[in-house]
Amino acid sequence: MKLLNWNVNGLRACLTKGLLDFIAREDPDIIAFEETKMQPEQLTVRFDGYHMYMNSAERKGYSGTMVLTKKEPLSYEFDIEGEDHPKEGRVITLEYPEYYFVCAYVPNSKDGLLRLPYRVRWEEDLRKHLSRLDQKKPVIYTGDLNVAHNEIDLKNPDTNHFNAGFSDEERSEFTKLLSLGFTDTFRALYPDTVKYSWWSYRARAREKGVGWRIDYFVVSDRLMEKVSDSLILDDVYGSDHCPVGLIIDL
Repeated sequence: MKLLNWNVNGLRACLTKGLLDFIAREDPDIIAFEETKMQPEQLTVRFDGYHMYMNSAERKGYSGTMVLTKKEPLSYEFDIEGEDHPKEGRVITLEYPEYYFVCAYVPNSKDGLLRLPYRVRWEEDLRKHLSRLDQKKPVIYTGDLNVAHNEIDLKNPDTNHFNAGFSDEERSEFTKLLSLGFTDTFRALYPDTVKYSWWSYRARAREKGVGWRIDYFVVSDRLMEKVSDSLILDDVYGSDHCPVGLIIDL
């Protein structure tokens, strides 16, 4: 199976930059998106051959997730349980006979880490959600997780320790998730490889190779033996993120 994930930073904009051609070329079994920034009624194209699940934010033009899947799931669920979670369209969970597929757009902690307290509470509830699922069947978790876990995962770690995406608190939250029985597939397969999945639009960062790896495929530990590759498709344009992928035998 080929699974893909892409923060498209505006689905309608990405559709004008070759998204349909990309899907046709890659032919994924499942593809998930973050930052769709739209409501279902605004979608004017068809994704032939796929079942579509869209979780949109109440706030127009903000956040949002979507999953296209060739195989109809047994069930689907939007969002996660917990208090004080605004309707921002951040999580989609699909259940299949052998596994759960979870797509998430993790909240950004914002400049000055102004939203960090909420981010930590959200991460706690997300871990509870993934752990509950994992007790029933293994989990494939993907998305823009808005954290570069280790120094190898961004170009300039020394100057970013107090910035959103590389704070000690955010990195610790990701470590806690992995300690519950989950694996960062790319880093497990490629422990010393430097690749990025997001680049600022400012100062020609992508052209200069100044990026961050903040988009992931994470799986239950017991699925790793079925993973044959974890991909970062950094030659694909259309967003400030590039797609990431997972090749897995399920």
